[in-house]
Amino acid sequence: MRADWTPAGDSADPTGRSVPGRGLALLAAATFFMENLDGTVLVTAVPSIAGDFNVASADVNITMTAYLVTVAMCIPLSGWLTERFGDRRIFCTAIAVFTLASGLCALSPDLTLLTMSRILQGIGGAMMVPVGRLVVLRSTEKKDLLRAIAFLTWPALLAPVIAPLVGGVLTAYLSWHWIFLINIPLGAVAFRAAARMVPLRAPAAHTGLDWVGFGCSSAAIGALVIGLELLSAGAGAGASGGGADGTGGALLSAAVGLLVFAAVIGGLGIRWMRHRPRSLFDLSTFTVRTFRASNAGGFIFRIAISSAPFLLPLLFQDGYGWDPVRSGLMVAAVFVGNIGIKPATTPLIRRLGFKSVLLLAIFGSAATFVVCAVMPAVTAEPLIFILLVVSGAFRSIGFTAYNSIQFADIGPEKMNSANALSATISQLGAGLGIAVGALAVRVGAGLGNGGAAGTVFAFGSDPLMKYRVAFLAMAVLVLLCSIDTVRLPAGAAAHVSGPRTKG
Repeated sequence: MRADWTPAGDSADPTGRSVPGRGLALLAAATFFMENLDGTVLVTAVPSIAGDFNVASADVNITMTAYLVTVAMCIPLSGWLTERFGDRRIFCTAIAVFTLASGLCALSPDLTLLTMSRILQGIGGAMMVPVGRLVVLRSTEKKDLLRAIAFLTWPALLAPVIAPLVGGVLTAYLSWHWIFLINIPLGAVAFRAAARMVPLRAPAAHTGLDWVGFGCSSAAIGALVIGLELLSAGAGAGASGGGADGTGGALLSAAVGLLVFAAVIGGLGIRWMRHRPRSLFDLSTFTVRTFRASNAGGFIFRIAISSAPFLLPLLFQDGYGWDPVRSGLMVAAVFVGNIGIKPATTPLIRRLGFKSVLLLAIFGSAATFVVCAVMPAVTAEPLIFILLVVSGAFRSIGFTAYNSIQFADIGPEKMNSANALSATISQLGAGLGIAVGALAVRVGAGLGNGGAAGTVFAFGSDPLMKYRVAFLAMAVLVLLCSIDTVRLPAGAAAHVSGPRTKG
């Protein structure tokens, strides 16, 4: 990273203070990490929370679902808010709301108030992520975009991997309240930094909110995320042997119904918005080839890759019979690969170009999924560790490339809408990863149990068949990403990936 990397345009705020681009990207990345971490960190604290509130552990899941649904539904609103009130004001407000809500979560005396506080926290998180990225995109020249996006990518890679460990340590050695209390000093520091570093940009001329567009998109996204959560819960329980088959079909049917409802409402909303002079989303951004490819192929890539943190612990604990600690330490190898390759991702893209690097990440990730599917339970642990490190490296390369190329050809006038669209698609992709992975395990369980499907395909009885099917399904899914990628020109986004000039 060059020491003189500074944002384009607003090089200083009205008080004359310089606005360091690297510091701004790190600030946005830190807030992303807080938001990503809080989406899943409660998993290991659920029994402790249930004990304190005297409720069933399954009832506590509503706090996680409420948070994820709120984030997904409110993201489309972030673009209009920044145009109406300005980047700095909304970003600082988002940090303040998230931090305040974290304190309320820690002070909640019962499950109802905790759920309400989580909804408020989700509102703050929904603004923090897209607005923080928008601030960085607006303040970064195209030639520096690749390095800026590299900073913004690591939270999504790191948070899902370490969330169970962080939640477990805080809950075991302190209490579950510290999962939220730790956000207060971090949020205070982030708020102070944002007030000083985010360029002060005058709000745009007052424009009314596209209420119909917002209502259609929020209803569709909310229904979709709720359906995914129900599907994940039903399929995941069935996969681990804890769920009843009688309820699994009902949950799956409910999820399919919600998905169809989301598709219908979303389609009506899109058709309506196309005829609006000032719609919530500017759908013309999909006419930009690099943006379309990164949000089509990238969406599928995110689904498949996001399933790994869900599938690997199940494979190790249920399939191999490992204890949670041993499983958790092995899954951490993915994080090692993520971080270990990070210094090389930008030089790699500059040397090979986006298209070649994306194909490398796609085929490399598919290969690691295939190896996970075929390796026996007696495989030496060092070999498994190396495999997961390699898997994490391809994961990191793919995310960085997709996140960088999508804004390469987007002009300043479309950046706000493109950012909101991308954030919404990314959120849904991450949610779909767990649901699709869980469904694949459930389908594989039927094959491994020697049912009708198992007889047809001559699989017989294989205790690991459900995981073999799931990992192979993810490999096929990853390979689908290549359809959009191979259509990109060889020099796609060369003005971003090309060698940076001095000066």
